[in-house]
Amino acid sequence: MSDFLQRLFAPAEPRVRSLSAQAALGPPRQPARSQFTLLFRHFLERFFNHETASPDGDARGRLLLLALVAGLPGFIVALYLWPLYHPLRKPPGLPPGVWTPPYWQQVNHHFFFVVYSFAATGAMAVFEWDLFFPDLLDLQVLSPLPIPDRRLFLARIAAIATLLGGFTIAANLLVALALPIAVDPPGTARFLAGHGTAVLGAGLFSAALVLALQSLLLALFGEGIFRRVALVLQASAIAAYSLLLLLFPALSAAVPAALQSGRVYALCLPPFWFLGVYQRLAEGPLALPIYLRLAQIGWEATCSAVLVAMLAYPFAYLRTVRQLAIGRAARRSRSRLARPVHGLMHALLARSPLRRAVFHLIGRTLTQIPRYRIYLALCGGVGIAAAAAAVLRVAAPHGRIRLEIAPDGVAAAVGIAAFWTIAGVRAALVSSGDALPGWVFRLIQGRPPEFESAAEQLSAAKAWALFWGLTVSAGACLALLWLAPAARSGWRAVAGQLFSSAALCVLIADLLFLKVTVTPFTGEPQREQTGLATAVLKASAFIPAAAWLPSICEPWLERGVAHLAEAALLVAAAHLALERYGREMLREHCNLRSLEDGEEEFPLTLGLRG
Repeated sequence: MSDFLQRLFAPAEPRVRSLSAQAALGPPRQPARSQFTLLFRHFLERFFNHETASPDGDARGRLLLLALVAGLPGFIVALYLWPLYHPLRKPPGLPPGVWTPPYWQQVNHHFFFVVYSFAATGAMAVFEWDLFFPDLLDLQVLSPLPIPDRRLFLARIAAIATLLGGFTIAANLLVALALPIAVDPPGTARFLAGHGTAVLGAGLFSAALVLALQSLLLALFGEGIFRRVALVLQASAIAAYSLLLLLFPALSAAVPAALQSGRVYALCLPPFWFLGVYQRLAEGPLALPIYLRLAQIGWEATCSAVLVAMLAYPFAYLRTVRQLAIGRAARRSRSRLARPVHGLMHALLARSPLRRAVFHLIGRTLTQIPRYRIYLALCGGVGIAAAAAAVLRVAAPHGRIRLEIAPDGVAAAVGIAAFWTIAGVRAALVSSGDALPGWVFRLIQGRPPEFESAAEQLSAAKAWALFWGLTVSAGACLALLWLAPAARSGWRAVAGQLFSSAALCVLIADLLFLKVTVTPFTGEPQREQTGLATAVLKASAFIPAAAWLPSICEPWLERGVAHLAEAALLVAAAHLALERYGREMLREHCNLRSLEDGEEEFPLTLGLRG
């Protein structure tokens, strides 16, 4: 132990040593690692060393950052609980001693940590599920090597288990250190046992559920059919996990009624199962009888999800490898559903050949490459969850839980849906790391391209995002009109909502594509890479404006046709101004001197390429 402490507190050795110091070290000795260890490290690093998670290739840094980010929300909530359990002024009339909040308020505090572990681990599994199974690169690189297939399979299994288990522990480790100090439970050991078992069980069930669902679909239907529904499944899963977190304040208010009533819906929500585990272990025999029943359901569901994942994964793995080796048959004709969409786009938005080329490049690339699909799934799922959270309210009158539609949230939901749709498409189109498709455009138009050609390309990309933004916002308007007809009664209200959503889509597209100067999917990595999490955080800052503007403007638009005409003139003027400013920025970019291959803009040219 003394040698370990000496090495732990010894100063770090300098990275650069003199030649005499290097000679004194003797010949370098490589650590003895088995083939299984090397494969395990390779598969584990691939989870953090692909273009979506780590554009700069720093897998270790991303791993540490992910562990910190995963544990930070729960840690902050635990710190905020300190004033509730240690008030400066206690309520009058209480006997001396340690004051604690009411019972159901404490249960809601425990419920948050269970919900967070469940949602965070499940979202992590959805984000990484494209790497749970071999891809074509694994087949071409690892299969020719003298590695037994069994060892490849077991190494991937170990990497997946380490990823999901490590993330679950990282998301709850800081909370376990801070929560007992913040709440001062009467039995610390029992409280920690209940907290750790519940949050780890919730994370394990969520991850096993995602892996089991993916394995079952691949084993039964194969990769071809699975890829067609993967984007919808990913977006739906992200939306469900995000909605669970966003609706937690409203859901926590209904927890007492749900648990005291013992109705079926209380037994069907997975976080309630692990809340039962939490309270049963923390309170002991004094816990409510409903907690024991919920805990039993939770353990049975967790064991079932793990068992299904263990049984289905080998068959899905073998079928995936077989289909990769055989290859997928080329589709001879386009989908019948895609033909009218393409015809409408060609007639309205892509009349020139160059625009049509960009349109088809966008459509084919978004559906074929996993990292672009995950951009759409993340933005689409978060957008659906944010829009639903703005509309839905949880009420518990007379002990009965029901969902209600908030009339004041309908307008905000349409703005949120429009923003996240256009932001998701924009994030995918300008993402870096795949500049290969741009060689055709560079060969025909030059580098940088001529202004007219570049303007055609960017107009096509912007029109693509605008088309789907208008489609989603119009669909959201109609869906909310069907769900809450009383909130939007009369043709003026419907016309005002449709106009505000269309105007918001146009202005959002103008703002988000204002500084875009690259062909879709051909953006080159920058020296300072922000990453996906930072991009989502920046986009979230615009959510209040996208939700606030329709709520303010729609009542004014409903007053008459004259107001609609005035608003249309203002939107047209703003659109033309932003369009003109964007074209000037694009013209300046096209007039710059082109860089040679491998030449950096700074510091060799000091950023001056005119």
